[in-house]
Amino acid sequence: MGIAGAGRVAQALGGVLTECGQRVVAVAGRDPERTAQAARFISAGTSPTTIEDIPSDASHLLIAVSDDAVESVALRLSRCGFQRGIALHTCGVKGPELLTALSHQGVSCGTLHLLQSFPSAEQGAANIAGSAFAIRGDSEAIDWGSATTMLVGGRCPRVLTEDRSLYHTAAVMASNYVAALIYVATEILKVVGVERSMALSTLAPLVRAATENALKLESVEALTGPIQRGESSTVINHLKGLRRLPNPITGLYCPAGEFAVEMTLLRGLPEAKAAQIKQMLRTAQ
Repeated sequence: MGIAGAGRVAQALGGVLTECGQRVVAVAGRDPERTAQAARFISAGTSPTTIEDIPSDASHLLIAVSDDAVESVALRLSRCGFQRGIALHTCGVKGPELLTALSHQGVSCGTLHLLQSFPSAEQGAANIAGSAFAIRGDSEAIDWGSATTMLVGGRCPRVLTEDRSLYHTAAVMASNYVAALIYVATEILKVVGVERSMALSTLAPLVRAATENALKLESVEALTGPIQRGESSTVINHLKGLRRLPNPITGLYCPAGEFAVEMTLLRGLPEAKAAQIKQMLRTAQ
């Protein structure tokens, strides 16, 4: 197999597949230096090359480039002779239609979207085992995608085509938005005089415990804090303190709090108390 793309996703998947016994013969990228680095990361037997040259090296291609670049890469591959093989792209929102140019050349096309975060190639590779892969496409593409998923110890949730965007939205909220919330929490601590490095180490045990509890117990049962206890006076104090910070932070606190109220109702919070807290949060926005 070959990989079109030399970024973190391409490196992580290529490295893990190599460790699992898949031969990755070539990796293609725009920048020669970065492509050479990606090849070294994947394996000693992986050669750095270009998009135009990779069809001569591999019959199975993983296209791991930015979402906006998938179609143009597929067009370039079709023009340089990639035919009758298999191609999978890693874009989360769009489907096999991004590879139409290759499909017209007789290539079996599909998607292989990994539901994982890639802050670096090393960290991404370490987290792949057990992760979910969303697979769609032609039968041969699905078969290869499924075999690839099994090889690296992943799982394959079934998602309808019309639900693909919502599936990706869930991934963004569970990953990117968590990072955004942690950033906001460190900004709040910075206002009260805690340096960012200290803020992160201060929050880390809490974030890890809260995340693990939410995943093990389910979010409703894992919810703790003043809203869960119905402490409207504490919420008032939070809202007063937030007046010292930029509006977007309050804009995060209040809607998130409203969801917490809905969760506490399922835990038995009296409706009158829930309505009181919810009204306070809506008024503050």
